Amino acid sequence: MEKKLYLEGLDCPNCAAKIENEVKKLAKIENARVNFLTKTLLYESKENKAEELKKIEKIVKKIEPNISIREIIEEKENSEEDEENDNKKRIIYLSIGGIIFATAFFIELPWLRFLLFLIAYFISGWRVLIGFLKNFVKGNLFDEKFLMSVATIGAFTIGQFAEAVAVMLFYETGEFFQDLAVDNSKKSIKSLLDLRPDYANVMRNGKILNVPAKEIKIGEIVLIKPGERVPFDGVIVKGQTSVDTSTLTGESIPRFLEEGDEILSGFVNLEGTISIRVKRELSESTISRILKLVEESAAKKSKTEKFITQFAKYYTPIVVFSAIILAIIPPLFDNFSFSTWIYRALIFLVISCPCALVLSLPLTYFAGIGKSSKEGILVKGGNYMEALKKIQTVIFDKTGTLTEGIFEVSKVEPQNGFKKEDVLKIAASAEIYSDHPIALSIKKAYGKETNEKLIDEHREILGHGVYAKVKGKEIIVGNEKLMKKYGIEIPKIDFPGTIVYVVLDGYLVGYIGISDRIKSEAVEAIEKLRKLGVKKIVMLTGDNSKIAERVAKGLELDEYWAELLPDEKVKKFENIKEGLTAFVGDGINDAPILSRADVGISMGGLGSDAAIESSDVVIMDDNLLKIPRAIIISKKTSKIAWQNVALVLAVKILFLILGALGFISMWGAIFADVGVALLAVFNSIRILIKDF
Repeated sequence: MEKKLYLEGLDCPNCAAKIENEVKKLAKIENARVNFLTKTLLYESKENKAEELKKIEKIVKKIEPNISIREIIEEKENSEEDEENDNKKRIIYLSIGGIIFATAFFIELPWLRFLLFLIAYFISGWRVLIGFLKNFVKGNLFDEKFLMSVATIGAFTIGQFAEAVAVMLFYETGEFFQDLAVDNSKKSIKSLLDLRPDYANVMRNGKILNVPAKEIKIGEIVLIKPGERVPFDGVIVKGQTSVDTSTLTGESIPRFLEEGDEILSGFVNLEGTISIRVKRELSESTISRILKLVEESAAKKSKTEKFITQFAKYYTPIVVFSAIILAIIPPLFDNFSFSTWIYRALIFLVISCPCALVLSLPLTYFAGIGKSSKEGILVKGGNYMEALKKIQTVIFDKTGTLTEGIFEVSKVEPQNGFKKEDVLKIAASAEIYSDHPIALSIKKAYGKETNEKLIDEHREILGHGVYAKVKGKEIIVGNEKLMKKYGIEIPKIDFPGTIVYVVLDGYLVGYIGISDRIKSEAVEAIEKLRKLGVKKIVMLTGDNSKIAERVAKGLELDEYWAELLPDEKVKKFENIKEGLTAFVGDGINDAPILSRADVGISMGGLGSDAAIESSDVVIMDDNLLKIPRAIIISKKTSKIAWQNVALVLAVKILFLILGALGFISMWGAIFADVGVALLAVFNSIRILIKDF
């Protein structure tokens, strides 16, 4: 079972990476990951709850003593309120520190000026200094608090009082704005989906009451007026309307719904007032589950994020030891004083924090996931977002994926003296318990009720058809393979669709021709995939070869494989996958293949728990154009991620060189640390703002 802890006070992305690495080492804890953006620790555990919390708290306190841990029950208001109060306190401290710092420049008495600088230093940087002392006692070095404290205390030691205060003041100010930018970015991403109303109109004891949405239970009747957003998943029990589904599907075309139809949270009621019976509570509604998946997806790191996290582990110690060498070695061979080289070494310390790198990449992928979610494409992790851009092979299921999946009886051909009505009646009675799309189309074409009491025996034959005994008579309904299995002679039929043969007591009653149409956007989607660099496009189907050939030729696919049973599909998939491979299916019948693909993509996941659970990417409607769109978003996200890496490393390396040569002061070093982090954050959120 997955568990979730809120890490209150987590303000260092590098510390988040350290906590994750240490928790992963615990024996009975699996799949641990820290999401710095949401300040949460996710993990799976088989251990006693109290014991595991004790061990995790010990690790967290060792790495970052200021963090307090609490279990997440209500995720929404508490943490945001705490952050708001903390921000107000930080503004007050920084304002007072800034005023005292500015005042010190107008004081001529050296001792008073020094005292004001010292007061400004402690007021501005007390959070950093306390964190440094706690970490120092625990032997936890090389974090940003250690680096900033040593750098500024060192500056005081060599008489650079103003610069010491300036570094601490502007570092904390920069951190404040950085946290603010990240929080606002996080809220912007969540606001794309988190449109759950706080209150809803519920019918109780014959009266309409406006109550908090989280208090409404399953089975209650909720009224939704025109213009209101649907808060719950439910069924319409009164009224009819058109709804805007764009929050979940990205599509702006309204959908008509009436009594008996399912309606999902996140839809907007456009026309008449409707009453719905609640099927799921607020916390389990479709929009809540999707929002939860989007938040948790940030914890599934891309390879780029993992690389940068590993890089940061070595980057900071290397720069710190370089600073020590810079402070000690050059003065032995140069005319410069020790204080000059110590000053340059302190600049190294300020620049050495890797937070800009560790912070900007998760935010970039989180923004990319938020962007795709808004367009009806649910990507369940940064790892899948990154993988999408590298896909070389796409393998499609046919029915319901490349085709509409809406079967219609288009031909009924009776044999041996039977009538069309007889063929449909016999077939429908045999298919009475089947939910297969072909069976449903036959029952729909027959259009009458079948008496279940007449059924003596019923058996579905996977991938072939059905066998039934009705009033003592044997009925076989299925494909050519099933007919051969039972030794039934059948005529050769040329029909551009699925042929279902109907047999009664060994005699061929007739056959039914069933058609399915290729999706209107399929050709365009295939063309776009090729333009985006997909080298091979294949189709797998259990349908007959003629139908498969027609679809494959119509879409100009590279390969197709037909008449495959479910287990044969899996084997064929393993044989034909090349490079990074994506499989596209319905997410329900294709779960075994979806789990084997590098990226499993399910279509039509709106309202389907199975589709959301079984795949890595969920297309919330049935639009095939969303697949190339997902790849475009992936490419743009990855491009911005690498822009951030290049920007941060280029600025830091440049300023390290300039610092070593004495061309910049600590003011410049602060820009190389906090300033570049802010630039990277703002670059990350371009994904949400810019159309591409």
